[in-house]
Amino acid sequence: MPFQYQFPRAALTVDCVVFGLDEVDLKVLLIQRDIPPFEGRWALPGGFVRLEETLEEAAQRELAEETGIRDVFLEQLYTFGDVHRDPRERVVTVAYYALVNLQGHTIQATTDARNAAWFALDDTPPLAFDHDRILQTAYERLKGKVRYQPIGFELLPDKFTLRHLQHLYEKVLDRELDKRNFRKKILGMGLLQELDEVEQDVAHRAARLYRFDHKKYERLTKQGFNFEI
Repeated sequence: MPFQYQFPRAALTVDCVVFGLDEVDLKVLLIQRDIPPFEGRWALPGGFVRLEETLEEAAQRELAEETGIRDVFLEQLYTFGDVHRDPRERVVTVAYYALVNLQGHTIQATTDARNAAWFALDDTPPLAFDHDRILQTAYERLKGKVRYQPIGFELLPDKFTLRHLQHLYEKVLDRELDKRNFRKKILGMGLLQELDEVEQDVAHRAARLYRFDHKKYERLTKQGFNFEI
């Protein structure tokens, strides 16, 4: 006979905020719900946690089922537990966020998602549940963390120009950066490996390509190095 709890228990879900970057905008991955509640509304990928899986396993599964994106690094963001956040029942959700390179992922809606698409962060539709609040919380976390840890490189291809790198920081921080000062600071850290390659098939003058040196960053961090933009 199963154990009988004295008090009713809340249901548990996970939600995923996945950021990507293209040549123009910082973007977020959304799904269009195909079932009630909020049928037809856009929302963050996510769903209920199964009894036999961990929170991260549930987040990875829901993300793969609803968008086709698999095996990305998810970092736990925050727990959202407003009493009336879900009209079905008492539901607590644990939110995760991830940064991905758009070129490396093809999205495809499945299961209870009618559609999946990338939206510019400043042009998202009103979201289901309390997902607008979750998205804003994730964005604030990203803005704070990208200045002190080199997580922004996850949004870029393996090889990139300094122009692309500055574009990333300007989009995430939502402000313009002085080109000369930015390049002096980022190059002065010694974390970029200059490649003997330039960008191809561009209308403007081809720029030098760089690669982020993960091993050097880890080595310097152990010696007390602080990354700060």
